[in-house]
Amino acid sequence: MNIQNIYQLYTISSGVETNSKKVKKGSIFIALKGKNFDGNQFAHEAISNGAILAIVDDNRGLSSKKIVHVNNTLYFLQKLAMYHRYQLRHIPIIAITGSNGKTTTKELTKAILSRKYERVHSTKNNFNNHIGIPLTILSMPINTEISVMEIGANHEKEIEKMCSIIKPDYGYITNFGKAHLEGFKSIDGVIRGKLELYNFLKKNKKVVFVNGDDSIQLNNSIGMNRYVFSEKKNKKSDVKIEYLWDGHNLESILYIEKMKISSSLIGNYNLYNIASAISIGKYFKISLEKIKKAVEEYIPKNHRSQILNKKNIKIIIDCYNANPTSMIKTLTFFSNHVKGNKIAILGDMLELGFYSYHEHEKIISFIEKSNINITFLIGDIFFRNNLKTSQKIKKFIDKKEFIEWIKKQSFQKVDYVLIKGSRKVALESLIDLI
Repeated sequence: MNIQNIYQLYTISSGVETNSKKVKKGSIFIALKGKNFDGNQFAHEAISNGAILAIVDDNRGLSSKKIVHVNNTLYFLQKLAMYHRYQLRHIPIIAITGSNGKTTTKELTKAILSRKYERVHSTKNNFNNHIGIPLTILSMPINTEISVMEIGANHEKEIEKMCSIIKPDYGYITNFGKAHLEGFKSIDGVIRGKLELYNFLKKNKKVVFVNGDDSIQLNNSIGMNRYVFSEKKNKKSDVKIEYLWDGHNLESILYIEKMKISSSLIGNYNLYNIASAISIGKYFKISLEKIKKAVEEYIPKNHRSQILNKKNIKIIIDCYNANPTSMIKTLTFFSNHVKGNKIAILGDMLELGFYSYHEHEKIISFIEKSNINITFLIGDIFFRNNLKTSQKIKKFIDKKEFIEWIKKQSFQKVDYVLIKGSRKVALESLIDLI
């Protein structure tokens, strides 16, 4: 069977699935391989669970008319997604990438666009990599009016590859930070990698949304078809925004054309995420009244800039991910703009490679000089850092050790607790202990 034949089956299927246990009746199963699994071994299971077709790249021991062999299942998944995107090439796609704030910006943009369009498609969960993006494309219904897709990357040329699948009509880079340094090798590598989105948009004469207060974005988008938002009055921009932070009510506030827009997204570092979504909404001619309503009704979830109230303590949960840039921004905000008795619970920052020790050391040094009363550092990297610390910092080699310790303690006279760490550390499980 060729790609056209399989695509015809896909159009009448219930979708594509890569997990045999999640196969729905009438779906197509694509057997992917990973470090610790081989989907080929579950082809028969997928068929017995209702798959109309199983795509494999190792058919040894497999015998079924519903099994199709290809050279490489991952390549086939991406090729099928590209074929689907070509059929739906009339649907505009906004691609969002960056070191921090991708998901928040994507969710806010979707919320705003939904005030005008009935059928807005977007990336679900963390489906933003070389597997998740083709699955996201294949989840796009034919009646979609507009789509917002998130691109994650941990090395150069990855965004370039994802753009060849998505073929975005619009793009935005949230920022350039110290994320995935193990793969990007340096901050210059991060910048080159993120700018691969600009390269695609420029080559294909598409539109880029630009934060005019970011010199890297501004300088690298010269000559492009760009739509600029900026705080600074002396810059020529399409959207001028004033930023404020209400520390008393923990609100992000923006003024645009004299209209006040408040957001429950905490942290002054989120102001640009909100501003970019507002600007995209204005570009698509959504009224400021509808934009304001969308932003003010948006409630963060998935442990991104969330606030919980528990026993008269405000718990700030920002532990979906962490890298040196996002960690410093969050700690600076927490130290300088949140008033009261403050505790921080921080987990290791992963995928930093050669830079890992030094970047964790910088975080420890920052905490020592901060206005944060007590900080608990959790994880092997923080624990093994030899930097001398005061009593305001306590280290734990892992989460288990911290849990055993904290169960014997009580949080008294605490106003705020910040929880932040890399996804794999899963610090959200500590919320119930506070």
